[in-house]
Amino acid sequence: MRICAVDLKDNHANICLLHKDNDVFDIPDCRQQRFTVQRVNEREDLMAFQFAFKKLMEDYNVDRVIIAERISNGKHAAKMPTFKLEAALQLCADLDVEIIPMAVEKQWLKRCPPAIEFKHTGLKPFQEKAFNTAYAFLSS
Repeated sequence: MRICAVDLKDNHANICLLHKDNDVFDIPDCRQQRFTVQRVNEREDLMAFQFAFKKLMEDYNVDRVIIAERISNGKHAAKMPTFKLEAALQLCADLDVEIIPMAVEKQWLKRCPPAIEFKHTGLKPFQEKAFNTAYAFLSS
């Protein structure tokens, strides 16, 4: 199974592709690691983001998109743009999109932590949260 995990921060969608086959994990090369939407209140920008994301998923034969849940209220609440980006992804036709609660992800990672340190994955530092989400989902 090949998945794309998404970590939404401000107006960015940080992504990480991860493939698992017979209990062997692989981080495929990807032409893009982050999407940035400059004007999240503009319909055209959101549609362009949605189109580009969906095209990337088709090009890399992604089976499922996993979004890391964000806190919606309180001191550490996520900002409004992240929820708009999340909605744009959820509304992509022909994409299987799932949101993973933080508590569930933490349980999965506690039960089965990654066998490799993040710094040895070859991914960019901003992809760490997306990598952990992808790994947790595929390890569950």
